[in-house]
Amino acid sequence: MDKNSIIGFVLMGLILVGFTFYQSRRFKNQAELQAQQDSIAMVESLARMAEDSVLRAQNPGAYVNLDTVEQVRPASIYKDSLLETAHNSEENFYTLSNELLEVSFTTRGAQPYSANIKDYKTYSQEDLLLIKPGQFQYALSLYAGEYIKTTDFIFELAEKTDTTIAFRLCFAGGGYLEQKYWLRPGSYMLDNKISFVGMEDIIPRNVNVVDIDYALTVPRLEKGYKNESQYSKIDYYFSGEKKPVELGRGRSASKRIDSKLSWFAFQQQFFSTIFRSKAEYASGDLTVDFLKEDDPDHNLMTCEAKMRAELDRANPSDFSLDYEIYIGPNHFNTLKEYDQKYEKIIPLGGWLVGWFTRFVIIPLFNFFHRFIDNFGIIILLMTIVIKIVVMPLTNKSYLSSAKMSALKPELEKLNEKYSKQEDAMKKQQATMDLYKKAGISPMGGCLPTLLTFPILWAMFRFFPASIELRQQSFLWCQDLSAYDSIIDYGTRIPILGDHLSLFALLMAVTMWLYSKMTMSNQPTAGDPNAASMKFMTLWMMPIMMFFICNSLSAALSYYYLLSNLFMMLQNWILKKFFVHPEEILEKVRKAEGKPVPKSKWQLRLEEAQKMQQQQLREQQKKQGRR
Repeated sequence: MDKNSIIGFVLMGLILVGFTFYQSRRFKNQAELQAQQDSIAMVESLARMAEDSVLRAQNPGAYVNLDTVEQVRPASIYKDSLLETAHNSEENFYTLSNELLEVSFTTRGAQPYSANIKDYKTYSQEDLLLIKPGQFQYALSLYAGEYIKTTDFIFELAEKTDTTIAFRLCFAGGGYLEQKYWLRPGSYMLDNKISFVGMEDIIPRNVNVVDIDYALTVPRLEKGYKNESQYSKIDYYFSGEKKPVELGRGRSASKRIDSKLSWFAFQQQFFSTIFRSKAEYASGDLTVDFLKEDDPDHNLMTCEAKMRAELDRANPSDFSLDYEIYIGPNHFNTLKEYDQKYEKIIPLGGWLVGWFTRFVIIPLFNFFHRFIDNFGIIILLMTIVIKIVVMPLTNKSYLSSAKMSALKPELEKLNEKYSKQEDAMKKQQATMDLYKKAGISPMGGCLPTLLTFPILWAMFRFFPASIELRQQSFLWCQDLSAYDSIIDYGTRIPILGDHLSLFALLMAVTMWLYSKMTMSNQPTAGDPNAASMKFMTLWMMPIMMFFICNSLSAALSYYYLLSNLFMMLQNWILKKFFVHPEEILEKVRKAEGKPVPKSKWQLRLEEAQKMQQQQLREQQKKQGRR
């Protein structure tokens, strides 16, 4: 046997002896602890027996014969006697309140029990309980000599003032777990601190994480289920990112997150509960399940977040976790004040649309609201301002369309001249020459119109998400943030729903009138593509927009209605006072016989036509050979 083998056997022997010694000490400690617990149990049993004997002697008829009946007592669930006592204690409730928010707490788990947002009501004009009694769970799970979950215990009230409340769960070893809450004055923010005090001998040193479970059943608060669910979701945010990530939005979904995140939100259309860790969550699982429209408890969705938090045990005897809980409205400026990207949960569109909404629409909306309380008038003024601002862009498009309609007689001649299908390229080239002679640029008219689409989309995102419009009435509409219904069918019709929105109907009618006005003079004879486009624009688009807007915000349909009326007026004024058909036709006639300068697009068109003709000749040659 060589030297290395001898050294190896010696080391193995030392490890075996050391392990045996460690195990014997461990078993000895466990035996002493068990003996101590058995002694305590025996003393408590003897005390109960002595008490029973005294009471039985004082009132023999009230007690059964203990010698003939076996007494069955429930076994202890927890090894820690104080935890066992806390498990069997009675639940109590306390309240913190300020001008905006009232939060009720339960001693079971030292967690919020309900939350009432004071300045708002549900659609049925009841108190707006974003957290309904008993519909929220906030539980810590950790190993403290044995696995415990805080919602299984009744905490003791340790402190109570007008703005703060603290609860404690004490351990037999002398330490305690404290849940403390602060409600900021004039704020929807609830600060939360979880402290582990004197628990260095209770929580093993190798335990560096704690699991935190959040579960909330979000009630229905608005008029329309479809609109409310479409704008409800879970959001979660990673520090340093520009905006949070969405999960759900009207459909059930789940997500496993294996990296650190700063906060997450259970978001209803207009109200949210946002949970932020000042030290970041280590990881988590998020789940949202949407309930059916006919849910008997009138709830919208259930949200769950199973998060893991790391324990900073630099001071082993006293360490803590700090959190913020926002319970309030999805109001842009209110959320922005906290400087944590909370306002990004409001769906304002992508970078271009979102930029326009944040820096144009919202400031304009707030400016008018400073002087005017009627939101219908505010939307009217916003429409006028926006249309005036984009008028230089839209004027060019409208003028181009009006001039093309003035060329209808000449375009009809081209349709008759090039009526065959194989002359389509020649007709296209002749049409472009005609536009050139009249000084019309078809593409120049389309581009300005395309530039206005982000504005239309910004309005589509802004109005349904604007809490300022919630429960604001205008004309026959009782709530501009929801659909207006002049007829309720009492039963759901596919696609249409169970109601008829007058604003959506008027919007569709004005869209049809505007399309008819702009396309009535467009030549479509012999052009199947133009006829198909006219059908889509004149009929399909208004019908589709009606079905889309029938269940959406009445403010959105109202804005589109005003926009259509404004465009009709603008188009009529341009045709009436700025477009003279006889002058355009005269300009075309004077240009007859003169060479027309060709654009790069026309040159490419001619080249394509030559290639097409060459291919056609080659095909004819091949067919002739056969």
